[in-house]
Amino acid sequence: MVPARQTPGRRLGRIRGVTDSRAQVGANDILRFVLELFAFFSLGFWGFAGWPLPWPGVLVGIIAPAFAILLWALFRSPKAVFRLDPFGKAVVEIAVFGAAALAWWDLGLPLVGVIFAVVATISGVLNGRSELR
Repeated sequence: MVPARQTPGRRLGRIRGVTDSRAQVGANDILRFVLELFAFFSLGFWGFAGWPLPWPGVLVGIIAPAFAILLWALFRSPKAVFRLDPFGKAVVEIAVFGAAALAWWDLGLPLVGVIFAVVATISGVLNGRSELR
């Protein structure tokens, strides 16, 4: 019997010392992703609905979520450019989620802002506790 030929890109069997590196995605991770998207949407909606159109509204409606996305991508995302400790990540998260909650408050919908802030806070505390382990 002739053994199967192995190519460098394809190995048969397991390599000793290598573990499965697939990330486990939980319910809180999915909730946090939805919260991020809702925060970005909230800032854009606030820019267009809360400011007079055409120019201040369009400008703020584009720049506010773009700045939040940039902040999140640089400091808070799983593949962030700049690595921060859990407390630095919390500051960025509070800034983005807090701005989104205040945007709803400014639009005259404080109930949406309060519900968003409470859900984001609970999710953030759960995530922060898991990061500190």
